[in-house]
Amino acid sequence: MDIARHIALIDELCHRPFPAGHGPSEVDAGAPGHFTAVLETSRGLRAGRPAERAVTVEQFEKERDALHELLAVRRGEEGDVLNLQTVLLRTAGEEIPEPWAGLSASARVAYLWEARGTGRWIALAVADRDETDEVRLLAVVTGQAPP
Repeated sequence: MDIARHIALIDELCHRPFPAGHGPSEVDAGAPGHFTAVLETSRGLRAGRPAERAVTVEQFEKERDALHELLAVRRGEEGDVLNLQTVLLRTAGEEIPEPWAGLSASARVAYLWEARGTGRWIALAVADRDETDEVRLLAVVTGQAPP
């Protein structure tokens, strides 16, 4: 993992204009009001190998935590923790805006910061909910406040 590269990308996304439409971008995916950057991926590790998957999830959680610590120092605050399980449950009965609804479908918890002076939020999460999909370390930058 290249922490400096990940931090530079997150900083850039806090100032880059959001795309006008949905679709892939040079960071992974963009949509009106947010970017989702895949910082790391398990590169082909899918269902059928639960022990390897568990090791990968643990590794990505450690990487997320290392990024969290660095961002907390740089931003002068610890950041909030968003329980995405609760957000996912809420999607059954209420309209949860993107990127939060989609993030809750793929990850269990996110670390959050408000990027001061930009009107944007930063979220770090490990997407591991779908056992048929790759594990991904995600950074989301959005103008939509968390639910």
